[in-house]
Amino acid sequence: MLQKTLTKEILKNAFAAAVAVADPQMIVPQYLAKIFPAGQEPRGKCLVVGAGKASASMASAFENFAMKHWPKIHYEGIVLTRYGHGSPTSQIKIIEAGHPVPDQAGMDGARDILALAKQLAPGDVLIALVSGGGSSLLTLPVEGISIDDMRATTQALLRSGAPIEEMNVVRKHLSAILGGNLARVAIERGARVEALLISDVTGDDPADIASGPCAADYSTYLDALNILEKYRLGVGSIPTSVLAHLKQGLAGERPETLKDIDLINAQVANHVIATAYKSLEAAAQYVHSQGYEPIILGDTITGEAQEVGVEQAQLVRHHLRKASQPQAIISGGECTVTIPAGAKGRGGRCSEYLLSLFSATSDLPNIAALAADTDGIDGSEKNAGAWFDADIRKASEAMVVVPETFLAGHDCYGFFAELDALVETGPTLTNVNDFRIILLEK
Repeated sequence: MLQKTLTKEILKNAFAAAVAVADPQMIVPQYLAKIFPAGQEPRGKCLVVGAGKASASMASAFENFAMKHWPKIHYEGIVLTRYGHGSPTSQIKIIEAGHPVPDQAGMDGARDILALAKQLAPGDVLIALVSGGGSSLLTLPVEGISIDDMRATTQALLRSGAPIEEMNVVRKHLSAILGGNLARVAIERGARVEALLISDVTGDDPADIASGPCAADYSTYLDALNILEKYRLGVGSIPTSVLAHLKQGLAGERPETLKDIDLINAQVANHVIATAYKSLEAAAQYVHSQGYEPIILGDTITGEAQEVGVEQAQLVRHHLRKASQPQAIISGGECTVTIPAGAKGRGGRCSEYLLSLFSATSDLPNIAALAADTDGIDGSEKNAGAWFDADIRKASEAMVVVPETFLAGHDCYGFFAELDALVETGPTLTNVNDFRIILLEK
C-alpha cells in the first residue's frame, strides 16, 4: 500500500490537475483569439458582461488579452461573482453578491447589466463571460416579483433536493435576463453576441450553464410548474407572486424565454470553453503517470449523494476483484442532498458522497478517495470537499468517530473536520462541477 503522504499527495494533485485545465487565465485568451482572429477585432462599442463563480477571473483574463492584442479598442462592462471570488480588473466593474441564495447586491448588479445591454446598437459587440453560479447571481426578477420572493423560491428549491437543471428551469421563467433574455436585448438592437461559457452542468448545454442568459431555452412555463408540483412546492413554500407569474405565462399572458426561432438571422454564438470531462481527462493523465490505470466513469453521475456513495462502493468491489494493477476510478457530475425538515446539516454534496463511500467500504482498508467541488466551496462551509485513506480510517476507529451517526445528521463536514481530512483550497476562480477519485490497491 502507498504511504499516507504519497496517497494524499496523489489525491490532491489529481484534483489540482482537474482544476488547472479549467483556469480562465489560460483558456479565455485562447478562445478570444479564435473568435476574433487578427484583423477581425470588435468594431463599434464593445461591452463585456458576465456572471458566475469564475466570471471575475474570466474578466481579468479578458483584460489581459485586450491590453496585449486590442490596445486601441475601448471596452467597458460589469461582471457579477460570488463573495470572495473577485479578481483585479481596471475597465470592467466586478460586483460580488450572494450565492446560492440571491441578495440585493446581485439584483442591483443584474439590473445594471441589463441597462448596459440596452445601450447596444447595430455593429456593437456584447461579450458575455458566463460560468456556474450565474443563475443566482443574475437574479433580476420580472416585474411583479421581489428579491425576497426570489430568495424564498430559491431556498425552497434548494431544500427540496431538486437537481440544478430543474431549479434553473423555474428561475429562467422568473428572470428578465436568464433563459436567453440577455441575448434577446442585444438581438433587438442589432448587436453581435459572443458568449464564453465555463460549464458546471452535465451535458454542457449552453441553455443550462448559468441558466443560459445568451442561449435558446428548451423549457416552458409548463415545465416550471410541473417541477414545483413534482417536489410538492406550492402555496406556503412558493410566494403567490411567483405562482401567479408562472400561471400567467402558461396562459400566454407573459412572453416565453428565448427560443431557436428567435435566433434566425441573429448574430449569437455560445462557446463552451471548459467542461467537467476535460478536467476528468487531465486528472486521468496525471494518475496514469503515477502508475494507476485510470477509469473515467463520466461527468454525468447524479442522484442523492449518499446513494451514489453506496453505488460506487459496489463498483469498487467489482474492480478490486478483477484488477491486476492499481486503478483510479474518476467521475464527475452533480449529486444532490435532500435535507429533512428540522435538520440543519453541515457540508455539501461532495463531502456527503465521500462519507457515504467511507461508510460503505469499512471492510476495504486499502482504498483512498477524494471528492471536492472545483470551485473550492462544497455546500454550507468553506472547504472544497474531503479525502480519506487507510490511516484516516484507522483514526476514525481509534477516536470512535462513527460515520453512520454523522450521515444520519447530514454532518459530513463535522466528520472530516474531526479527522483533519478536509480539502481546503479557497475559491479556485473556476467551476466545472464536482470531482471524485477513488484509488484502488490490490
